[in-house]
Amino acid sequence: MQIWRKTGFPSGNTLSHIFNWNCSQVSYFHSSEFLVSDKRALLHALESSKTSLDLRTATKAHARILQCGYRTQPTLLASLISAYIHCHRLDLAHQLLHHISSRSRPCDSLVTFNLLIKTLTLDGECEIAEEVFRGMISRDVVSWNSLISCLVKHGRFEAAIAYLRDMLRFNVEPDGYTFSSVVSACAHLGVASHSLWVHQLMTERKIELNPILCGALINMYSKCGRIQTAREIFKRSPKSHVSVWNAMINGLAAHGLACDSIKVFSDMELEAVLPDSITFAAILTACSHCGLVEEGRRFFNLMRNRYSILPQLVHYGAMVDLLGRAGLINDAYEMIRGMPMEPDGVIWRALLNACRFHKRPELGEAALANISTVNSGDLVLMSNTYCSLSRWENAEAVRDSMKRRGIHKKRGKSWMEVGGAIHHFKSEDRSHPEAKAIHRALERLMKFSKLYGYVPWTEVVLMDVTEEEKEANLSVHSEKLAVVYGILKTSPGAEITVLKNLRICHDCHLWMKVVSRMLRRVLVVRDRTRFHRFEMGHCSCGNYW
Repeated sequence: MQIWRKTGFPSGNTLSHIFNWNCSQVSYFHSSEFLVSDKRALLHALESSKTSLDLRTATKAHARILQCGYRTQPTLLASLISAYIHCHRLDLAHQLLHHISSRSRPCDSLVTFNLLIKTLTLDGECEIAEEVFRGMISRDVVSWNSLISCLVKHGRFEAAIAYLRDMLRFNVEPDGYTFSSVVSACAHLGVASHSLWVHQLMTERKIELNPILCGALINMYSKCGRIQTAREIFKRSPKSHVSVWNAMINGLAAHGLACDSIKVFSDMELEAVLPDSITFAAILTACSHCGLVEEGRRFFNLMRNRYSILPQLVHYGAMVDLLGRAGLINDAYEMIRGMPMEPDGVIWRALLNACRFHKRPELGEAALANISTVNSGDLVLMSNTYCSLSRWENAEAVRDSMKRRGIHKKRGKSWMEVGGAIHHFKSEDRSHPEAKAIHRALERLMKFSKLYGYVPWTEVVLMDVTEEEKEANLSVHSEKLAVVYGILKTSPGAEITVLKNLRICHDCHLWMKVVSRMLRRVLVVRDRTRFHRFEMGHCSCGNYW
């Protein structure tokens, strides 16, 4: 298999046969201090060796597995191979894989390899799981499902969809588990054509739409910007399970339709479906996106008083975000101080973000000091806060701190679908095959947009430089590059949808509004937290995000 060649180990069985399946040849590993024979105890020993990177324990466990006759036990063999991989002995893992393939019955080998992929998935070894899959002589639907699920869990969404296409080419029939993973991949990518294709496959194969799959479809279409399609699926879905209601409330919240979210919640109560903690997290998020402070407080109290659901970190985080966005910074801080549990980094980041927007550096500093594992986004928010107040020395000190600690600013990334392919863009990106044309068109569009009233929001630039330099920095944000590419590649009047990994900045938000009016185009941007639909100079968020 390729993974072994990558690491410099032989691809064939050329190492010493120290792990021969003949029990008489494993005495090298036998030790009187390691005589456990219970399968659970052996599994525990192998898991311990993975955590501590203890090769000695792994080899002793291997000896006992052979001596006790467990050589065909898939769970033990999968755990053993994973232990060798963790201990950086890919040569031994390879040799064991060779033995399984060559000396086990095909059905035993298949079960072992399927379990191995699952084990590697849990251990975060996605690339190795993929190589194991490629090296399998035979595969069943479980093999494909395990790999696709692994890829989705590790953020390789396009690869997961590609493997579904391969699965169909090999005439392996996908099932509900396959589609559950792939629908999740489509939701993360947010590309409508993938979602429509996958949904059509489900329809053609008459996949039973249980509540989990219904909720997944609603979530998928919501995240692709097709909120009306999500509503239609919701109407047709059986609504006895809370997950279907939660998906619809979450979807509406992401599109800034808080009143609609509240209406769905009311219908849910009328249908006598009990909300759970996820329901309230969704409804509080909806209130936060639209500044419905009093409604948010009502739902927060309703959760405890009527449904006896104790608020968790996620609910306090939503409330802190709600109060902070609304400018009630002191109330947000008091809520944190009054929490019955230790606030986590998400909650302090919500306060930090509010301090950035409302220019409250003193509380921002307090929030930053309470984040145990500071990342680049936290420091950028603090630096932004100082920049908005022209406190350049403080901003520079934060940036110097990032350099000293080796922390790099997370780069903005945007992507969009054109002609059936997904095109990726990064800030200041010139790697796209059509980069020259994109940048020329962007330069022209920036000039025309200023004639239509666009004024660059330069306070978001983290540098004390000239206004011209700040404008140049703003003009190459990834979402601007993506929008320009969409304009170049689509017909006049066509809607353009862009997906982004970070929250859209104020300058890009202003520019999108102007461009939508200037070109009479609908621009849809899904950022990290919600959708923005720009049409005729207005945004669906009402300038509140």
